[in-house]
Amino acid sequence: MPSSSIILVSKCVVVPEQNSMIETLKLSVSDIPMLSCQYIQKGVLFFNSPTQSINDLINSLKQSLSVALLHFPALAGRLITDDDGHVHIHCNDAGVDFIHAKAKHLAVRGILPLDRDVPDCFKEFFAFDRTVSYSGHFKPLLAVQVTELSDGVFIGCTVNHAVTDGTSFWHFFNTFAEICKGAKKITISPDFSRDTVFNSSAVLRFPEGGPKATFSGEEPLRERIFHFSREAIQKLKLRANNYSVLTTKTTPSNCNGFSDSSEILGKQLNDSWKTVNNGYGFNRTAEISSFQSLCAQLWRSVTRARKIEESKTTTFRMAVNCRHRVEPKMDSHYFGNAIQSIPTYAPAGELISRDLGWCADLLHKNVVAHDNAKVRFGVEDWEREPRLFPLGNPDGASITMGSSPRFPMYNNDFGWGRPVAVRSGKANKFDGKISAFPGREGNGTVDLEVVLAPETMAGLEKDSEFMEYVSEIVV
Repeated sequence: MPSSSIILVSKCVVVPEQNSMIETLKLSVSDIPMLSCQYIQKGVLFFNSPTQSINDLINSLKQSLSVALLHFPALAGRLITDDDGHVHIHCNDAGVDFIHAKAKHLAVRGILPLDRDVPDCFKEFFAFDRTVSYSGHFKPLLAVQVTELSDGVFIGCTVNHAVTDGTSFWHFFNTFAEICKGAKKITISPDFSRDTVFNSSAVLRFPEGGPKATFSGEEPLRERIFHFSREAIQKLKLRANNYSVLTTKTTPSNCNGFSDSSEILGKQLNDSWKTVNNGYGFNRTAEISSFQSLCAQLWRSVTRARKIEESKTTTFRMAVNCRHRVEPKMDSHYFGNAIQSIPTYAPAGELISRDLGWCADLLHKNVVAHDNAKVRFGVEDWEREPRLFPLGNPDGASITMGSSPRFPMYNNDFGWGRPVAVRSGKANKFDGKISAFPGREGNGTVDLEVVLAPETMAGLEKDSEFMEYVSEIVV
């Protein structure tokens, strides 16, 4: 495994190109629970630019970041709490951290090992390690770290999770890259409106000094990237829907065959939550999606690797984008958190003994049922009992799925080509934390970043039902 020591070259504060026109943005019911979550850490790896020196590149990135902050002024602000206990983003143009570091002993292909754990060096490519989002009261809400390698560069972005969810995070990252590439006008502007179902007068009281992370972060962990080709995922989907057809064949209004709809993946695969008839006599929401099929296989195999007692209840928790689920719909580029967590439960013994389709159907039904009424119920439930998001795996039988293979991660072309890989830092990782990324080749491929206890990872690697769908990543 490569050595991970890096050298700090410089650190500065970058401010927006112009003063912000927005004064404050109140945190919502979806934002506030994230104050105990650590900052999001995601980044992209490139081979060196063939036309720019590293000094020119650093200067270009700083200037582009300043322009990007003009469009995303909230990220250059700080959190404040008013006298009533409400938390706001103060768009005061205080600026963000920009860090230039070197790790010239590392090479691109050397830190992308095949069939091995993710090297620890990636954890040093990000700022604000283990920083909870409440710290945005006195720390920047965003930090960009550019780390030089011997033949490449890693651009790591660390953002306060109470300020953005994954949708907003990648919207900013894409805009930053677009500006650096030379765009004079950005493709899509963020929506900063706060007149949504998530706006609330409810207050969550914090202890002196703010909340702590809801998981320890000290337990030994292993982390691997598992790659799934489009063909492998299609096979999983076919297995899952064979079960779905068999279990619904007595009710023709539900399903008479398979949909020929395009792949619907990740959080945004759930855009089809409304019942839509495709003209062949069945509803599209009767079809288990590709991503739900993949999640079901992972749930089964991890549970088997954990060797959990058959009677113990297991949980698969999936975050869903609610922008399109509420009525009236929110802007698809609403800036902030607009997510809710959907837990699905099953006894360990039943999860393993039944087939893939039964498990996938549990996930599918929960996702489809999460409509406007469910979203509003979740908001009202939180208002009755304001609380932090319980990130972690306290019972040893949970899986938490984050991120999405629908996020445009490989659209981050800063002017010298698409990224070679997407990687994350140490933030918000515990036994059972999974993040879904698109495969670099696109076309329905998926990479799962899997974090597990060492003995569980060893069991998963020996699980033939899981590993038969895994294929090699080509750099």
